[in-house]
Amino acid sequence: MAFAPRLRLLLKETGNIAAFAGHFVVIGSRPRYEIKEFLKQCFVIGYKSFGLVALTGFIMGLVLTMQLQPFLISYGVDSQLPAMVGIAIIREIGPVVTALIYAGKIGSSIGAELGSMKVTEQIDAMEVSGTNPFRYLVATRIVAATLMLPVLTLLGNAISLFGAFVGVNLKTTTGFHLFFAEAFQQLGYIDIIPSVVKTFFFGFAVGLIGSYKGYNSGIGTQGVGKAANTAVVIASVLIFIIDLLAVQITNLFSVI
Repeated sequence: MAFAPRLRLLLKETGNIAAFAGHFVVIGSRPRYEIKEFLKQCFVIGYKSFGLVALTGFIMGLVLTMQLQPFLISYGVDSQLPAMVGIAIIREIGPVVTALIYAGKIGSSIGAELGSMKVTEQIDAMEVSGTNPFRYLVATRIVAATLMLPVLTLLGNAISLFGAFVGVNLKTTTGFHLFFAEAFQQLGYIDIIPSVVKTFFFGFAVGLIGSYKGYNSGIGTQGVGKAANTAVVIASVLIFIIDLLAVQITNLFSVI
């Protein structure tokens, strides 16, 4: 019977997140738009995350190639390595790993920042001064997080493929143009478009959960820490759920 309270708590939290998302749609679609704050958040969320995404992508491509190369050489199909790496990175590994890194950095950052503002009553002060804190703080961060993740994913995929190219050339010699021609030869629109589209949903989930947890943070520094931690956990779980749904939809369209 101990499972019932947890289930009720889960359903209540899900309903609160859904209501928070609905409130964002209503408030975020109405003027006036906080363009300056939105651009600032794009810089903070996108540009300042590029270094971590680039480093992770390069190492991911390098390690993936170094792991696959001996196995493929033993079966005499090492010529298929660029194509296999390209499909794996573009379709699945690149978007998901980048989104998880994004959730860890941006989700926790938004949760901690808004949580700190909640604890220090800065949000209440904004309401008193006549500024809509939801539009200024939440809407701008969710939109920026939604739009920046696809850009970071595309850049991360390109750097990851370059890392794979470096990994291939550690033991053999393969030309730059030949490697990338073979990497993209087996890719089609059904591979590229869904992998990009789902990153918008990943980014929206990260921005939404981070903002929700921070905006509804508990009292004190412990509440801020809990908001940042739970934002990362829930956003990461949602990324896997969205990815599972995206794979099922993509497979359905590929069959049709």
